[in-house]
Amino acid sequence: MIKKSKAVITLGFIVILNCTFVCCQEKTNQDIVKVSGRKIVLNNKNYQIKGVCYNPVPKGSNLRSFENLTQDLALMVEAGINTIRVYSPIDDIAVLDQIAASNIKVIMGFGYNQNGYFDILSGSFINYINTYKNHKAILFWELGNEYNYHPEWFENDINNWYNALNAAADLIHKNDANHPVATAHGELPSFEVISLNPNIDIWGLNVYRWNNPESIFNQWENLSNKPMYLSEAGADSYMTISKDQYTKGVNEKAQADATKNILKSIFENDKICAGVALFSFNDELWKAGNNNQYDVGGGGWAPNSSGVPYDGTPNEEYWGIVDIDRNKKEVFYSIKEKFNKK
Repeated sequence: MIKKSKAVITLGFIVILNCTFVCCQEKTNQDIVKVSGRKIVLNNKNYQIKGVCYNPVPKGSNLRSFENLTQDLALMVEAGINTIRVYSPIDDIAVLDQIAASNIKVIMGFGYNQNGYFDILSGSFINYINTYKNHKAILFWELGNEYNYHPEWFENDINNWYNALNAAADLIHKNDANHPVATAHGELPSFEVISLNPNIDIWGLNVYRWNNPESIFNQWENLSNKPMYLSEAGADSYMTISKDQYTKGVNEKAQADATKNILKSIFENDKICAGVALFSFNDELWKAGNNNQYDVGGGGWAPNSSGVPYDGTPNEEYWGIVDIDRNKKEVFYSIKEKFNKK
């Protein structure tokens, strides 16, 4: 009996030790993303977003597809991109696994009313979060995209959105302690807007201030102590007019020059700005006219975008750092140089 008891005790000790080891392993493998002051911190290391907005709609379609994911990820890795920002959730474990295997993180976006597809209005967004909150691809959750420009979506009272936003962020915190919650706001929010949303951890700002967003960093520093990043910034590769040294028509040099200056300003202000998600990865032919061809102007006009360099006009189908066929534009090399050097 004594020998048996010792054996049982020894076996129990081994089981406990093994469980402890496995639990520690699982804990170690779980990414922890926090905010510390103005910084985003991934597993106790400062994380700078060197990102791109990613909405891969193929030629001839108006629906997102990940059929080109392998090629796209290879291009992103080459360019030094460490983060992609999406406007609606990716409900495909294979896609998320492939992104994580490329050492790229996702800013996972949720819309307010997406006909019940993991949206805020239906409350189904929290089901997605509880399903994928332990996935290594996730950097943080992001609610809405420049909804402040659209009070008409909220019974002409934008406070209805802010109330829903703050409540959704609170629910996420109660379900996921390991990832912050952000929102993407059109331009600089007011102090009142920030005060209405205490549960937002990170503020994304969609900013188009010509080729130098520097002024917004001082403004943010005086407004809030929370982290911010530019959730959209950049330039398109079409000039609607000839201006300065940039000729009318397709003009990749204008896009490359503007983006290089924008990134320079962001990196010089990295004590305030946690990074950028450049708009966008690939050209989007669904934005205007015929989905099978490039269309100049029309469709998809973005509010507050007259600051788009260098013609003051957002030509919505020409924003990619690669074209619709994944040919690299001049801007790709500007980004590659900046992201890999920083």
